[in-house]
Amino acid sequence: MVLVELLSGLRGIVKVKNCADIDSAVFKLHYRLTATMLFCFCMLVTANSLVGEPINCVHGDHPMLPDKVVNTYCWIHTTFTLPKYIHRGYGRGTTLVYPGVGPHLASDELVYHAYYQWVPFVLFLQGLMFYAPHWLWRTWEGGKLESIVMGLSIPVMSRDERHDKIYLLADYLYSSIHYHNFYAIKFFLCELLNLVNSVFNMWFLNKFLGGTFFTYGIDVLYFTETNQEERTDPMIVVFPRVTKCNFNMYGPSGTIETHDLMCVLALNIINEKIYVFLWFWFVILAGISTLALVYRLLVFCIPTIRSGLLQKRARLRYKNGLDIISKKLQVGDFFLLYLLSKNVELIAFSSLMEELSARLANKPLHPDLEVSTAPQIAERHRLMSEDA
Repeated sequence: MVLVELLSGLRGIVKVKNCADIDSAVFKLHYRLTATMLFCFCMLVTANSLVGEPINCVHGDHPMLPDKVVNTYCWIHTTFTLPKYIHRGYGRGTTLVYPGVGPHLASDELVYHAYYQWVPFVLFLQGLMFYAPHWLWRTWEGGKLESIVMGLSIPVMSRDERHDKIYLLADYLYSSIHYHNFYAIKFFLCELLNLVNSVFNMWFLNKFLGGTFFTYGIDVLYFTETNQEERTDPMIVVFPRVTKCNFNMYGPSGTIETHDLMCVLALNIINEKIYVFLWFWFVILAGISTLALVYRLLVFCIPTIRSGLLQKRARLRYKNGLDIISKKLQVGDFFLLYLLSKNVELIAFSSLMEELSARLANKPLHPDLEVSTAPQIAERHRLMSEDA
């Protein structure tokens, strides 16, 4: 029940709100899906009741070693494993009880595992990083698209009302032509930031996990294809379930006593699965983001592709109108039209394109023409509604 209550707080991110669609499907994979998954994973590893205590250490029946004190000490001061025991057999018929755990000397190499204290914080930070580009784009966009759509996404309305709204929107698009390039550039920068985010998070996790994350997924795949007698589970190498801990305390006479403890990290059962999934997901996400960025560059650089997209969206009856729009509109104008096509009903958008092409064909472009801003269009729409 506690976990359900925690997850219910994420509904605001996942819920599709009734507002303008200002980005792409790939963009949503970052801030809506990936960020939500990371926040869910953060809550999952925080809800210790699912696996019991995050750490339990075995210390015998020493009266001076309370369980809570020992567990807290080993959790705070980290536990360790011995690399020389990682790839050796364990269990019945061997001298080891678990990979990486066994008797050790002062000269032996020790690998300390302190990451598990920071896993919830790192997952939460990653969720914020994947949400940041969306927040930045939404801030830069400033509700511009929603203010000029003027309810044209509704398929059922009177002919006069649709005509008036299309006329207002065409007036804004015509009077503000060539003023939207920076609008498109800001969106492209946010898409680029999404790709950088994916690659950076892989590098960041590799540093966080001691240089083991880059090959983590490949090692897991290789592990499943190897003979059982010859393989070592890479998940228990990166996320050991059993570790060692040295607890130092004063004896009855004041002499320092060192107690060699064996600790069970139950939480790593969840951690190992989370990071296997994240490895594959980040690789897929980086690949999809790269393809999306290449596609965006091609659209911005090749007018023929832009014409094809507008033709598909608008379904213009006259090819001349499409040619006029393609020749006279710049990248920013096309990008705004493309976003409008996702938010405006098909018939209304086709009429809008025909109205815009007629204006571009019959009137010269005046750079000094007074520009109607998005708030002005919204205000005129409000006044028109009051008159109706």
